[in-house]
Amino acid sequence: MSAELAYTSATELVRRYRAKQLSPVEVTEAVLARIRELNPRLNAFCLVDEAGALASARASEARWMKGAPLGWVDGVPASIKDLILARGWPTLRGSRTVDRAGPWLEDGPATARLRENGAVLLGKTCTPEFGWKGVTDSALTGITRNPWNTSLTPGGSSGGASAQVAAGMGPLAVGTDGGGSIRIPCAFAGVSGIKAGFGRVPAWPLSPFGTVAHVGPMARSAADCALMLNVLAQPDPRDWTALPYAGVDWTQGLDAGAKGLRIAYSPRLGYVKHVHAEVEARVADAARVLAGLGAQVDEVDPGFSDCREIFWVHWTSGAYNLLRNMPKEKFALLDPGLQQACASGSRHTLAQYLDAVSARGALGEHMQRFHQKFDLLLTPATAVPAFAAGVIGPERPAGEDDWTWWTPFSFPFNLTQQPAMSVPCGFTSEDLPIGLHLVGPMHREDLVLRAAHAFQQGTDHHLRRPAL
Repeated sequence: MSAELAYTSATELVRRYRAKQLSPVEVTEAVLARIRELNPRLNAFCLVDEAGALASARASEARWMKGAPLGWVDGVPASIKDLILARGWPTLRGSRTVDRAGPWLEDGPATARLRENGAVLLGKTCTPEFGWKGVTDSALTGITRNPWNTSLTPGGSSGGASAQVAAGMGPLAVGTDGGGSIRIPCAFAGVSGIKAGFGRVPAWPLSPFGTVAHVGPMARSAADCALMLNVLAQPDPRDWTALPYAGVDWTQGLDAGAKGLRIAYSPRLGYVKHVHAEVEARVADAARVLAGLGAQVDEVDPGFSDCREIFWVHWTSGAYNLLRNMPKEKFALLDPGLQQACASGSRHTLAQYLDAVSARGALGEHMQRFHQKFDLLLTPATAVPAFAAGVIGPERPAGEDDWTWWTPFSFPFNLTQQPAMSVPCGFTSEDLPIGLHLVGPMHREDLVLRAAHAFQQGTDHHLRRPAL
């Protein structure tokens, strides 16, 4: 029964709280028991606040008994990625260079909105140092592992969050995504997550990686992601880049189905050379499922060329900006790969940076025009399934000179700032999850969530659990 409670969706928890069929206290106790059992093996959480979580759950129970919940997710257990501030908890960003002493006096916007809406905050999830790579390990917190196979990575940089959700250690998690860091771990761990369009979810302090960095919800289903987005998208005056608050209920319209959606299915974006055969096959199956649900699905590439260099200039410039004034003795403590990214960023000239900005603008314009014809773009979420934990990538194919070859589908849409989501669409012959990537037009998270929910209503991949 404890595992069943721990795997109950946020949407169902709220329904049962409202009907007085379930208490936030018993749910929180079940989730904390699961964390105590599994976190030593998975290393999803770097901080767990049992006393604080139980106190929040008791307060939530009292509110529900009075029929007066605080908000959308009152009593639902949730985690905060350790890149986002949380009052009273150290935010160490996976780095030995951050002073644990703080003081830690403020919540980031995502933390504040969850707290205001009554969520039971469990603790902080692991991240690689400053969220710099697509796997989750660091010298500070060690290696985070995949619940489907603990010898493998759950992806990153929101890998602690994906491992948490997949293992039933809490139904909701806040992720960040500066190049795929929500969608990669969702694909590897078999959960759902949306990189909301840039500015949809307020952030503060703003990411040092600039306007490629997004915040969004992670959960087991698109429906729970929509519920959580209702909370995270609420306004915060500290983010001057945020979109005007739309006041949208993202759970409305989920049941409109896939019928009539115009979907472009692009298995390789027209230029990606290396995609695992089973990944490609399961994503093709997913395209057929959506067509069977009434969507118009055409195999069409979006028509842009490889934009890895454009992204690399933006991202490594952010790394250099983050670290350029760090004292030498602290810089020496950093992940060597992050040191190399910083060095790369230091070599970009102003002209090179401005050329990359111009090329990014052209890419964004191109996708705006593309979405005049298509509601959604469908691709694999990653080129490969999960690989060994503790390394930055699988063995490189001939001709590839950096680790981003296995993440080609995610970072283009950080450049364009579009909403994009990964949901489970099947498994390999080794029982490893595969992610389906849905990309929507600017400001149309509703279309992405609608299609993802329709797919999940027609399949059961997101309901499978790892055998822990």
